[in-house]
Amino acid sequence: MYNMRPYLEQIDRVVAQGPFTDTWESLSAYRVPEWYKNAKFGIFIHWGVYSVPAFGNEWYPRNMYIQGSREFEHHVKTYGKHTEFGYKDFIPLFEAKRFDPAAWAALFEEAGAKYVVPVAEHHDGFQMYKSEISHWNAYEMGPKRDVLGELKAACEEKGMQVGASTHRVEHWFFLGHGKEFDSDIKEPLQRGDIYWPSMPEDDHQTLYAKPEPTEEYLQDWMVRTCELIDRYRPKVLYFDWWIQQSVCKPYLRKIAAYYYNRAAEWGVGVAIDYKHDAFLFGTAVPDVERGQFADMKPYFWQTDTAIALNSWGYTENNQFRDPSEILQDLVDIVSKNGTLLLNVGPKPDGTISEPDAAVLRHIGRWLKVNGEAIYDAGVYRKYGEGPTQIVEGQFSDGIKKNFTSADFRFTVRGGYLYAIALKCSESGEYCITTLGEKDASKQANFHGIIEDVRALGCEEALAWSRDEAGLHIRCGLQSPDPVVFRIRLA
Repeated sequence: MYNMRPYLEQIDRVVAQGPFTDTWESLSAYRVPEWYKNAKFGIFIHWGVYSVPAFGNEWYPRNMYIQGSREFEHHVKTYGKHTEFGYKDFIPLFEAKRFDPAAWAALFEEAGAKYVVPVAEHHDGFQMYKSEISHWNAYEMGPKRDVLGELKAACEEKGMQVGASTHRVEHWFFLGHGKEFDSDIKEPLQRGDIYWPSMPEDDHQTLYAKPEPTEEYLQDWMVRTCELIDRYRPKVLYFDWWIQQSVCKPYLRKIAAYYYNRAAEWGVGVAIDYKHDAFLFGTAVPDVERGQFADMKPYFWQTDTAIALNSWGYTENNQFRDPSEILQDLVDIVSKNGTLLLNVGPKPDGTISEPDAAVLRHIGRWLKVNGEAIYDAGVYRKYGEGPTQIVEGQFSDGIKKNFTSADFRFTVRGGYLYAIALKCSESGEYCITTLGEKDASKQANFHGIIEDVRALGCEEALAWSRDEAGLHIRCGLQSPDPVVFRIRLA
């Protein structure tokens, strides 16, 4: 069993030396790095042992032990009794023989991504990197490769920033249902085992779940996280949702201070992503899972969502989103001071499915033409205009938005104002009411002088005019994707 004491002592030393200490007051001095605010588009990756059964979603390891569930019935029918074939028995099947990190990096570059955040450890407890904490990792089992390390090197070679996501805290309860019947999850379990601790599952939405994680478990989580920080130096440290537990807060503050202090040593800008007010506002970057905000925010934020609506990981029945709709979301998010982290779920052999790849290439083609309105762009004084309302909050990405050619979003960059029509006009006629010649005595109105209007990706000169109703544009460009107008002001 791994001796945590030396690492715990190291964590205390690094936190004590500053510049950040493990208090919210100290952590409030954190500032989001400029590279992150300017990146606008990143790739999230859910890939692990759970991709082998390819059934349901990435919560298969939990659900296969819940008697009566679809996953339970599927597992017994396909693999046999849980005493004979448990979750651990998928690991030898996770060979990843076709995993090519250079090919992944090339695809992500083609997609226009500026940062990549692989899941280093999901709820299942299997580490996708080389670790001294547990032998249950991809370097020693399954592929027998340092997946995170190889992917980091390949993506950095392409100029992308690389982060890491840890979902370790949820492992406390994730496999606990396996103790409720005769399965391969049996006592005694000890720290370092993939099935440890498999505790009973309370209402996991509460802030005070019982039984609460023990000190030993929380120390193990903190040491794993700090090992990940030290070994891979991620530019983004993404946490999933269960860290908002009351008992986690002292460890969260210590992890944040450790990470920010290490980054200060390295001389780089880093960020922590969080959900559900797990961090004090201003000490890290808030993340909205599978959703977005209805209005522009004065602070930087992130949406994480997936190409597949039904699962973060690969399944044989993934339901893929339309790339044009993802682009609409990207534009909306950027106009509101956010960034989009878009997930792909590779197959167990290490390849990215053709539907996933097709979506990424589609996005990349659009960004190659229109990226100047996205990358490094700032927000305008209003995010946009139009009749379509965004449903605010998490898990809303499956709601059809039905944008119209009257729905515009605004960004600014390099002396230009960009007005982006979220849907192409079939008639070629557009009217941007925000930019009309209105009463100059009303400060809320636009009173600037427009010198020129161009459509990105369209070589023809546009016919345009202004009156009190708005800026009228005629453009013959036809596309299923958002149309970007670059407006030069005097």
